[in-house]
Amino acid sequence: MLKPQIDVFMGCDAPFDQAGVVLFGAPFDSTTSNRPGTRFGPSALRRESYGLELYSPYQDRDLSDCAILDSGDLELPMGSSALALEAIQRRAAEILAAGKVPFLLGGEHLVTLGAFRAAHQAFPDVNIIHFDAHTDLRQEYLGVELSHACVIRRCWELTGDGRIFQFGIRSGDREEWRWGRDHVSTHPFDLDTLEETVRSLAGKPVYFTVDLDVLDPSVFPGTGTPEPGGVTFEALRQAVTLVCSRCNLVGCDVNELSPPYDPSGVSNAVAAKVVREMLLAMQ
Repeated sequence: MLKPQIDVFMGCDAPFDQAGVVLFGAPFDSTTSNRPGTRFGPSALRRESYGLELYSPYQDRDLSDCAILDSGDLELPMGSSALALEAIQRRAAEILAAGKVPFLLGGEHLVTLGAFRAAHQAFPDVNIIHFDAHTDLRQEYLGVELSHACVIRRCWELTGDGRIFQFGIRSGDREEWRWGRDHVSTHPFDLDTLEETVRSLAGKPVYFTVDLDVLDPSVFPGTGTPEPGGVTFEALRQAVTLVCSRCNLVGCDVNELSPPYDPSGVSNAVAAKVVREMLLAMQ
């Protein structure tokens, strides 16, 4: 049974048997193609959370009223993406088997694949809502199929057509965009049409993956692949609250915080606040 640790995301220290949501970290960035450093994301999120309040005036909710466990970071083999994904899948499967929702803190975006494999095994008809600047639909990147640039393509191999809904996308090579038109539902540049998708998924199992580079770099420079033209913090806050409060979430993640690229620490604070709002909306 997973037990609470000392260094937790603020307010997330409920016993495992009482928790409805279980956080865990995947400090992994072995396939990062531009600027590494996301392995430091989970620990930075936890530290920065104590600069925020437990209470959200946006939702009039408080983490002290929630039963959430932060079960800590996995110890991952940095030289093997396959073994790292297996470890992530095992932890997510353990949480799901206990009737709880796994909430993964990345790490680079490839870590989503491990948690999603567990969600798909438990819920074969699961759908994906994906926030990102990038399509992540490549078949391979520099000859590697287990890459952060290919993670949604690998997820599609499990779901098939019609179950992946992407928002905020503004980057990808030509073949990704062409392939995606036939296989996934891509809503480029913003989050404006999200509510329609949420309504269409009512009652269906949903896995929610948030790549924080969906934000504009002026708001969130601390990431490995910054892409100008992103959404505002307020747009993202409203969107994650909508998904987490109205969808039947069976798993979720927040990834691609790379603390070394924002010495001010503002990106850490942005990421921590996104996680807080998601956790509260899930209650």
